[in-house]
Amino acid sequence: MRLLAKREFTYLLVGGFNSIVGYSIVVGLYYILRSRLDILAIGAIGNILAISISFLTYKIFVFKTDGRWLLEYLRSYLVYGFAALMNILLLWLFVEKFSFNVWLAQGMSMLLTVVLSYIAHSRFTFSRR
Repeated sequence: MRLLAKREFTYLLVGGFNSIVGYSIVVGLYYILRSRLDILAIGAIGNILAISISFLTYKIFVFKTDGRWLLEYLRSYLVYGFAALMNILLLWLFVEKFSFNVWLAQGMSMLLTVVLSYIAHSRFTFSRR
């Protein structure tokens, strides 16, 4: 398998792991903290933890960059923020303007977001330049 294809496969594998971990963190925090915090606070804490774990796994297992931890960490937040906004916009577009079923719309939005996030992480967050 050529290097790029191997890295793309690893990105998908690690991304799947990150998705399961992120989901589990938010649900777990909800059950632990729901009597003390509202869902927005739980969601914010969960996302900070999930993004931090995703950053570490992508840095160590996928892009394997040395140093520049803080810069890459901050850049990863820019990529995730852009991806979240793009996902919301695409979801609105597919459901409201094209009348797609929400399940299909979210799946298509996620697919596009995964591809663009990979490109952004490889060329921006973990760029060796």
